[in-house]
Amino acid sequence: MQSRRIRAIAASFRRSPLLIALALGSLLVGLTPWLGVASTGPGGRGPTPPVPFTQQTAQQSPHHGVAPANAMEPTAPLLDRTGWTATASDEETLRENGRAANVLDGNTATIWHSRWSGTPAPLPHSITLDMHRTTVVSALVYQPRTDKANGRVGEYSISVSVDGRTWGSPVATGTLADDASAKTLGFAPQGARFVRLTALTEAGNRGPWTSAAELNLLGDPGTPAATVDLARTGWTAAASDEETVKENGRAANVLDGDGATIWHSRWSGTPAPLPHSITIDMHRTAAVSALVYQPRKDSPNGRVGAYTVTTSTDGTTFGTPVSSGTWRDDDTVKTATFIRPGNARYIRLTVTSEAGNRGPWTSAAEIRLSGPADPAAHGSWSRITGFPLVPVATAVLPGDKLLAWSAYAVDRYGGSNGYTQTAILDLKTGRVTQRRIDNTGHDMFCPGIAMLADGRVLVTGGSNAEKASIYDPATDSWSATTSMNIARGYQSMTLLSTGEAFVLGGSWSGATGDKAGEVWSPDTRTWRRLSGVPAAPALTADPAGAYRADNHMWLYATSGGKVLQLGPSKQMNWITTGGNGSITSAGTRADSQDAMTGNAVAYDIGKLLTLGGSPAYEKTPATRRAYTVSVDGDQVRAVRTGDMGYARSFGNSVVLPDGKVAVFGGQAYPVPFSDATSVLTPELWDPATGRFTPLATMAIPRNYHSLANLLPDGRIFSGGGGLCGDCATNHADGAVFTPPYLLNADGSPKPRPVITGGVPPRAAAGTSLTVATEGAVASFVLMRAAAATHSTDNDQRRVPLTSTAAGNGTYTVSLPADKGVVLPGTYMLFALDAQGVPSTARFITVS
Repeated sequence: MQSRRIRAIAASFRRSPLLIALALGSLLVGLTPWLGVASTGPGGRGPTPPVPFTQQTAQQSPHHGVAPANAMEPTAPLLDRTGWTATASDEETLRENGRAANVLDGNTATIWHSRWSGTPAPLPHSITLDMHRTTVVSALVYQPRTDKANGRVGEYSISVSVDGRTWGSPVATGTLADDASAKTLGFAPQGARFVRLTALTEAGNRGPWTSAAELNLLGDPGTPAATVDLARTGWTAAASDEETVKENGRAANVLDGDGATIWHSRWSGTPAPLPHSITIDMHRTAAVSALVYQPRKDSPNGRVGAYTVTTSTDGTTFGTPVSSGTWRDDDTVKTATFIRPGNARYIRLTVTSEAGNRGPWTSAAEIRLSGPADPAAHGSWSRITGFPLVPVATAVLPGDKLLAWSAYAVDRYGGSNGYTQTAILDLKTGRVTQRRIDNTGHDMFCPGIAMLADGRVLVTGGSNAEKASIYDPATDSWSATTSMNIARGYQSMTLLSTGEAFVLGGSWSGATGDKAGEVWSPDTRTWRRLSGVPAAPALTADPAGAYRADNHMWLYATSGGKVLQLGPSKQMNWITTGGNGSITSAGTRADSQDAMTGNAVAYDIGKLLTLGGSPAYEKTPATRRAYTVSVDGDQVRAVRTGDMGYARSFGNSVVLPDGKVAVFGGQAYPVPFSDATSVLTPELWDPATGRFTPLATMAIPRNYHSLANLLPDGRIFSGGGGLCGDCATNHADGAVFTPPYLLNADGSPKPRPVITGGVPPRAAAGTSLTVATEGAVASFVLMRAAAATHSTDNDQRRVPLTSTAAGNGTYTVSLPADKGVVLPGTYMLFALDAQGVPSTARFITVS
């Protein structure tokens, strides 16, 4: 979202030369805090000129071409600064004009500077914008001074307030690159009057000072934060006018759950003039914080342009607007975030213009309302953490670290450049560090990933399609291993029970064709072809052929080096990896169709949940369906479970220590690099009921090139999306979701079990541990440290353990002997209490 909000600046080019500079500066750096970091050529001897985006996509296989038009268009408006004031913790007034007010004067040559004459004021320094009105705000645009480097903000935090006194926790944190480009610092949209930027360090460590040339704020991007859909049972709708003669355009159609039926203002005879309004009566009073508007799909006529939203408790007296703005002229779902959530029975949407000025009419397919989330039922989201790249791939590491990488560039892919931008998030401090990896000669964009038995991370193929690289968390180092026999991109991998790594598919990169299986040996560090494991039996029926049909396979390793390929093709297959290998049918996934860019999650021993996907890689409707797949020896049984509330492709799923599965993001109609048809409501599947329930909505869309990972404290990281260069759908950030099992109704943390000892760094399969805890616990579970990319995470695995109380706060915990159950590798050991609340995990490598 940091990237997409700056798009609004382009729409304001006519306002001032400053806005043009801000927009171009931000676009040139990919619109995120760190994207202005200069890359270097081979050997680090100097800058490598950036390759134009159009040339990048032409240098490799077609991939998806350029980003769609809606990925370039503005959504969040640049807020009008008329009447604003700025104050600072300190400012330089003796040796230069460094007053805070300079950040609002439209002149980049004048700056705010912290006090440096005499005794310099020490860091941190802060500057506060007072808009003198409350409005929805979603990002701060920071323009560093352009004349010199001194005072550029390094580490930062952003806080907001409605009264200038109560600030709460920061809404965003991160670290900025040491350059002069404009930075867009996004956060969850919310009503505020005051926005404060606090500089914790100077970007180049040149001194204890801070400076800024200009500060701007972006408004409502149409994505609510920390809300949940309100049930529409019993609701009614009434409109100022409706078409009933020439079509069924009644107001009630916005509540029928059918996007093909619409409310339309009266157009037969003499059309009813604008404005038009529609009022939702919930027939009960409830807390409401956002209105969601779905335009009609069959025609652009009547799309809402300028609008206001008002509320009432009695249907007669409607107060001042709780939201207002102008929606762009497209068919994407729009959200109006309220500046002051409150209790109401009636919600009225008033439309004052048609988005495309096609006529005096208004239409709507569906209208939904959202209310504040209940943390105990829906969980909660942390602040937005800025990354120095778009995190397209991630791996969870011991020591509370998250490894992330993108491509040769932090915001785009292209060619096969032989190096990769990486970053590591320290989960304890929240700090993110960046590093470019050159020594492996490997551009690791769109790779296969497997977590090895010794805890290292194997990364294969992608833009450098035959290469393979290894990251060692023990030494924080990358090294090359033997290249694969078959060049691949979009392939899938899994570790085997033997400790070897298996790979299959991947026609996105390298020559399109039968990307048969092969196995990497940790002993010889070489690849062995599996001539008996062609990819053909596992293909989907994608109209693009093998180029799309062998991507992102769902692989589940079992005993004896066997693998179940359970998707995304509707045909499932058993694969053996000894000798030349073999592939044989395991039946179909019940009545499922092909489900490309869906995913599968191992939520219990021999039990998997598959979620979403679509028949083709892109531009085909996604499905809401979910299935359970049970594996018992060679027997595989697939059964349809409850449907998700939302159809999703490009979503990401994470199994929790209690066996429930959370799914995040995705699109109802998958289009790479687009945020249209985004699903912002996560859902939680309960294996005991087979049902999905909604979770607190996300502030930022997570679609193509996004990911999610279970963290050692039982929370979930969700981030990424984009990597399309100068497009506006790059999301170089992430946020941590706290599931409801960790929270009380007031949002405070629940008491948690504590593991106090008895967890060695390594243990053999089949052995027992004597684990000490603080207080009684009910169970223990192993969660495999996982790696994710492109909606696929074959490393996820939940293994419930047998345990018995041994007295004195200790438990005998037995590890399974079958390495097909507990694959070799690094796990997080959780203790759970009787209510399913997990401890913070201890890492253990099982061999």
